[in-house]
Amino acid sequence: MTIRNSSHTKTFNEIPLSILDLAPIKEGSTAKESFQHTEDLAQHAEKWGYHRYWLAEHHSMPGIASAATSVLIGHVAGKTNHMRVGSGGVMLPNHASLVIAEQFGTLESLYPGRIDLGLGRAPGSDQMTAFALRRDLKQRVEEFPKQVEELQAYFEGTGIVHAYPGEGLDIPIWLLGSSGFSARLAAEKGLPFSFASHFAPDYTLQALKLYRDNFKPSNTLQKPYAMLGVNVVVSDTDEKAKYLATSLQQQFLSLRRGTPGKLQAPVEDMEEIWTLSEKAAIEKTLQSGTTIVGSKETVKRGLEDFIKKTNADELIIHSQIYEHKERLRSYEIIAEMMD
Repeated sequence: MTIRNSSHTKTFNEIPLSILDLAPIKEGSTAKESFQHTEDLAQHAEKWGYHRYWLAEHHSMPGIASAATSVLIGHVAGKTNHMRVGSGGVMLPNHASLVIAEQFGTLESLYPGRIDLGLGRAPGSDQMTAFALRRDLKQRVEEFPKQVEELQAYFEGTGIVHAYPGEGLDIPIWLLGSSGFSARLAAEKGLPFSFASHFAPDYTLQALKLYRDNFKPSNTLQKPYAMLGVNVVVSDTDEKAKYLATSLQQQFLSLRRGTPGKLQAPVEDMEEIWTLSEKAAIEKTLQSGTTIVGSKETVKRGLEDFIKKTNADELIIHSQIYEHKERLRSYEIIAEMMD
């Protein structure tokens, strides 16, 4: 199972850096343009030495174009050469495990040794959308571990039903989470774990402790491996980076208001947009440490502090920036910090 960096991967403070792309659709744009930007960013990321490029499943959100996650993974893998590409993640309860085994078996067959399968248990949207995806909402939290076991059985070829393609392929399975549930499950099953620090900062250290303290070595992994999500917006100055980061703040504000929309252009003054209570809530979610905004030196210190605090094995960076050229530049500046 490929966890550690390849010969093409560069590192920051001796750990690999990866990218989480939500394929944002900005105001005034389309999904087609979003996919063009994803392709361009992925190609640059590979050249700059990033380790993985993950795409996340979301539904019924006008500002996120990665709903058909496995399709987009295939497109990105086809437009790159060696970088690992995967899901951050596939929301397994939305799908039959057999379908995911076949989809990722197909991807791994097309792009051998490059595909990651990150699994989450949230719907990736609201309850009405979850019903539209699943046709019922009877599935309980307790069924997620059984679904993961079923998926593993398809890859191992130990079930009555078989996944072709999929059976016998070495496709790394990751568990993703924003609470302790997936941390415990990843530890119990001896799987790598990715925690959504970028939107659940208060639970990061607790989830890491649960994972590391309870980890059981497996055929997949002999010791814990934790990748943490971080929001990063970096530009030439602290002031410009803070300005660019208002697009991220507006996105979280729209989610809080229950009115998700397309990614908005940055604004000079957020005080004109949010209330005091909304500001406090958004700043708590996007708190310093797991959301790092500033110049190259500011971000470098922030990343170093976060790694020291968490002892992360890998970071996956999410940069939700309105203008594509500014998002490219943000990831390029981070790459300049790598060895």
